[in-house]
Amino acid sequence: MKDSPTLIKRQRYDAAFRAEALRLAGKSRSTQAAARALNINLKLLYKRQKEAFTPVAAARGADLDPATAAELRQLRALARRQAQGLDILTKAIAIFSVTDNQ
Repeated sequence: MKDSPTLIKRQRYDAAFRAEALRLAGKSRSTQAAARALNINLKLLYKRQKEAFTPVAAARGADLDPATAAELRQLRALARRQAQGLDILTKAIAIFSVTDNQ
């Protein structure tokens, strides 16, 4: 009789453990050492790090309180307006600094 293959259940980690793993990996000199200390797969830790540092995760605000999230939105809007103003001024300088060599 042939042995049936056994299914290995994937370990699920809660949000607190994932946050602690990311903190330890960031604090540690090597991600590999952190993965070894936590007894988790190195590739999984790399994947979690990549997900945590994407612009989408930063845009979500990483679970900020409402006041901080509102301030973050205001600061981002201000940065956009200032970047647009700088772009307009740069183009104006380019237009008005054209000299006629005749």
